[in-house]
Amino acid sequence: MDAIRDAWRVRIARALEKVLADAGQEGHIDAAQVIAEIPPKPELGDLGFPMFGFAKTLRKGPPQIAQLVAAALAADSIAEDLGKGSFAAEGPYVNVRLDRPSVTASVLAQTADESVPVGRPGNFAGSRITVEFSSPNTNKPLHLGHLRNDILGESISRILAACGAEVRKVCIINDRGIHICKSMLAYKEYGEGKTPASEHIKSDHFVGHWYVKYHQMSQTDSGAEARAQDMLRKWEAGDTETVKLWQTMKDWTVDGMKETYERTGISFDQYYYESNTYLLGKDEVLKGLEQGIFYREPDGAVAVDLTAEKLDKKILLRKDGTSIYITQDFGTAIFRHNDWPFDRMVYVVGSEQQYHFQVLFAILKKLGYQWADNLYHLSYGMVNLPEGKMKSREGTVVDADDLIDSLRDLALEEIRSKDREEAVGDSAEVAEKIALGALHYYLLQVTPAKDMLFDPKESLSFNGNTGPYLQYMGARISSILRKADSNTNGAAEGLLKPELLSNDAEWELIKTISAYPQAVADAATRMDPSVLAAYLYDLSKGFSRFYHDCPILSAADPALAAGRLALSKAVLRVLRDALNLIGIPFLETM
Repeated sequence: MDAIRDAWRVRIARALEKVLADAGQEGHIDAAQVIAEIPPKPELGDLGFPMFGFAKTLRKGPPQIAQLVAAALAADSIAEDLGKGSFAAEGPYVNVRLDRPSVTASVLAQTADESVPVGRPGNFAGSRITVEFSSPNTNKPLHLGHLRNDILGESISRILAACGAEVRKVCIINDRGIHICKSMLAYKEYGEGKTPASEHIKSDHFVGHWYVKYHQMSQTDSGAEARAQDMLRKWEAGDTETVKLWQTMKDWTVDGMKETYERTGISFDQYYYESNTYLLGKDEVLKGLEQGIFYREPDGAVAVDLTAEKLDKKILLRKDGTSIYITQDFGTAIFRHNDWPFDRMVYVVGSEQQYHFQVLFAILKKLGYQWADNLYHLSYGMVNLPEGKMKSREGTVVDADDLIDSLRDLALEEIRSKDREEAVGDSAEVAEKIALGALHYYLLQVTPAKDMLFDPKESLSFNGNTGPYLQYMGARISSILRKADSNTNGAAEGLLKPELLSNDAEWELIKTISAYPQAVADAATRMDPSVLAAYLYDLSKGFSRFYHDCPILSAADPALAAGRLALSKAVLRVLRDALNLIGIPFLETM
């Protein structure tokens, strides 16, 4: 239906030009200026074109313009070819009613062709986009906050790829600094040679235990901070024993994190380590200093003045010549672009870092990197539990694995309570997928910029706006199609007659299916997977209404049954594709 909508926008633009000409005015109306909307009530039509934006140009009221545009369309015979629909001026709108059989036939034909992917608008075709997300530390396991970051990054990467972009997913692992040395110090002093294997603990959880242990010991040991700082100095100096301990504990953490990534369906094309990148950027600072982009403070520190950009002055090199985070960040950005030249880079990082990225992007622009105009901070809000804010150093953080385990166990209880163990097959595997569906949907249904409260029990509901509800809808349609395969009521595809799908529930479902490419395009343009989450919920609600109002397998007319089966298949294909784009496992049986 996108093609039909765009064709109508062109026709409306031409009609507006005719209205201009009839009024003795010259002017060009671009189709992009014509807004297409979905009327709030089905009886108003399928497309609505508001005339408010042309009132100033035509010096007429929007209702009058709508009447004139409708008259111009009526005088143009080409309008008859646009989906064989009808049009009328209704208040300040020109509303269009599409020809249902022709649109239905087109939508069903497009979704039936398995060789052509559904929902691929192509609005990012030819673009090379790097997406950085997760960015964990090697002193603790992934937690709930990482889970929101991870699924945002993974989902937006899949959505951009669906829009034609070549996407490279990268993760920078923060494996150096005083916080890393704190867990190392606690282990060195109290670990007694224990290992994750000897303690039967997942390796990243094992390291996280020592970070909590450091916090506990520092409450009574006033010298702990000084010893941790000394360990950091030894690491930076390349002390053999310190580097060996660092490497061992880093490997434990990274190996454990990768297990969690695999479990949650998160993947990366490239891992970067801060231990390899923290010195990057210093040469760029010195070049900028020579070019007059940066300046030296009286104490010898190098800084940049960003007041013209409505930001502050920023130190780039301390007076002792050492760099700070912003320095290594723009050094790493330059390194990455040299490594894999991108057209755009997306940083998935919490909203508390908004100012940091404004400074980072401004510095790169000052240094003359043209691609800096295409850097984007996908900022997201905090995610908490009903119990309150998480604090990893105190051991009150909710580890990602523990949260998923609890969701899986709750889902397994639900399966058992409904005596569905035999029906679903491997109930533990299904429960795991339900848990991931519940988690990912709950984290994505909210616009990224908003803070959110994650309620585990609410996320697992099989009713309402939840991941399990969407998974259930996919399982329900799969069940219908399985029954149809063994049904002998004659509902063969050769009997398909689109004109029989005349029920309002069927038509609303057809329109929702046809809107899928635009939903994918909007999600990519806005960098917001919640657009697709909302679309999936609308699609599922639409199918539920259709299922209630329109008998499928029991339809008296075999041709009607064939049409409704084809419509069900179309919904399933779109549902399955969209679920994948937001990281929700598809289930054929629940």
